[in-house]
Amino acid sequence: MSSFRIQGGKRLSGTILPQGAKNEALQILCATLLTPEPVTIHNIPDILDVNKLIELLADLGCKVEKLAAGSYRFTAAKVDIAHLETESYRKKAASLRGSVMLLGPILARFGKASIPKPGGDKIGRRRLDTHFLGFQNLGAKFGYDSTGNLFQIDASGLKGCYMLLDEASVTGTANILMAAAMAKGTTTIYNAACEPYLQQLCHMLNRMGAKISGIGSNLLVVEGVSKLGGTEHTLLPDMIEIGSFIGLAAMTQSEITIKNCRIDMLGMIPETFRRLGIKMEFRGDDIHIPAQDHIEIESFIDGSILTIADAPWPGFTPDLISVALVVATQAKGSVLIHQKMFESRLFFVDKLIDMGAQIILCDPHRANVIGLDRKYALRGIKMSSPDIRAGVALLIAALSANGVSEISNVEQIDRGYQDIEGRLIKLGAAIERVN
Repeated sequence: MSSFRIQGGKRLSGTILPQGAKNEALQILCATLLTPEPVTIHNIPDILDVNKLIELLADLGCKVEKLAAGSYRFTAAKVDIAHLETESYRKKAASLRGSVMLLGPILARFGKASIPKPGGDKIGRRRLDTHFLGFQNLGAKFGYDSTGNLFQIDASGLKGCYMLLDEASVTGTANILMAAAMAKGTTTIYNAACEPYLQQLCHMLNRMGAKISGIGSNLLVVEGVSKLGGTEHTLLPDMIEIGSFIGLAAMTQSEITIKNCRIDMLGMIPETFRRLGIKMEFRGDDIHIPAQDHIEIESFIDGSILTIADAPWPGFTPDLISVALVVATQAKGSVLIHQKMFESRLFFVDKLIDMGAQIILCDPHRANVIGLDRKYALRGIKMSSPDIRAGVALLIAALSANGVSEISNVEQIDRGYQDIEGRLIKLGAAIERVN
């Protein structure tokens, strides 16, 4: 197990390039199983969760060729469905929540599948009902073996239909979409997620020969086709990294330029950080954050305390709620942070309180942050990373704090951020990885 030792209080400067989008990568990589033809993917981040999924694809018989840094060719001409029943597959798939999206492509192409209950962050209950109800609507039959912790699914005759999703789940929409792409007839998916990563998946599938319309809306129409071909695809920059770097610049009073951001695909992320008082300039497709000694939280028009809440796209992503909360601790003013989706994602605030932040945890979903306006700096402490996003939020807090901090269990951070310490060291951060 590794730890980060951080000397805080240093101002950073320079430019940083966001990695390829983790959440898009997990969907796109699974989609390579839809065709026996080669699919080339660029800008793949070198992170633990993505590398685990690539390993799973190889174990299933997909030929994986690394063409260059971040570029791979996948050829799923010979897929061994029997491998899904092995203990090796069960262990690997159970440790990676993104493995659930292997189901849609495998069901579409091979008509049956099994998968263990996926793992992932310990941030509260994350239902799979949307995935399975969607498959059922298409005609799949499934059962759950509680003894083996295994889902068994028979999809020998998928047929298109109309369905209203019980929630606008991103992974659920992606999974159903991939299954519907090769189902007989037309599938209409209402209350579909419409995140940029979903749009990217739709465009990639259409290049492969799928017939998907309504892209970018919450109403997708899929005309099933009998087969799909190969294609080439480039992942978007990771919007969660971009938001994390915006927060980092503000907390460390640093001048940082984030390159190649695809600003048109960031939704409410820039505006939400602006409401926390962070100044930024759009220079082409780059975001420049000037050094700021003070940031002040806006109030609502009637003077009431600002509330920042996560919401489906194009609302503020739940993956950046923890970063927004950290930024607010050193701003002037107060804000109510409302994490609606996951009931355990705010439980990292006890570490921030130990660092000197003034936070009232109202319940598992809401925290009231009273900004210190930099009058009292955070102080370095020893802590542990509970999940990917909270881990990065704590890293940002540690980089701004007085003294030395130690963050253990940084493998959680590695799951979502590529060489994070190496890239931040180039900006002037003092981070040491200790094994």
